[in-house]
Amino acid sequence: MTFIKICGITNVEDARVCIDNGADALGFVFAESPRKITPKTAQKIISQLPSDKFYIGVFVTHSSKESLEIKEYCGLNTVQIHNDIADIDQLTKDVRIIKGFRVKPDNPIPEAIDPKIIMLLDTYSKSSHGGTGKTFDWQQAINIAIQQPIILAGGLTPDNVAKAIETVRPFAVDVSSGVEKSKGFKDHNKICAFIEKVRETDPKKLSQQKYQNIQDYFLL
Repeated sequence: MTFIKICGITNVEDARVCIDNGADALGFVFAESPRKITPKTAQKIISQLPSDKFYIGVFVTHSSKESLEIKEYCGLNTVQIHNDIADIDQLTKDVRIIKGFRVKPDNPIPEAIDPKIIMLLDTYSKSSHGGTGKTFDWQQAINIAIQQPIILAGGLTPDNVAKAIETVRPFAVDVSSGVEKSKGFKDHNKICAFIEKVRETDPKKLSQQKYQNIQDYFLL
């Protein structure tokens, strides 16, 4: 099955709809963004959600120390970074992390990375590290997805996620703006439609993934 991450969660109502309809992971943004929330708010939301789901903190300018402190305080399972930090070994010491790579035609995707890091491929933007609502050329991701599990992001919606999965066959898909009614607030009908499209497409996806759930992969 394709694992589903819904990012940019800002309130418990949206979070519950995501979980109740089959999302595997939720993302909480601590970087500058219309979807930014405080660690206190994230902790309050997560404390009201099932413990068997996966909760991810999204960081851009935080140090490893700051990211880990927020991870522990909020009850996050792992962190997603969108910057290059010198002490990345601190983050990968006990758990796999997610690292975002912004894709554009003249910016090749790295073909070899630390095995403790899972790649999230998103659309390049000069002004944003995510949530642009724009796709990139999925052909650029196919070879990477064959070699290692990836999270496919960037402009996914209920209308195009089936095509994205059939084309790339990623380990996971990540959606934020594609299921919003306004920045930071989810459209519950779009959430349901997105998850339904992913599950409808999964039987058509020829995959060699050996991981039965997202925890198995991140905690290896």
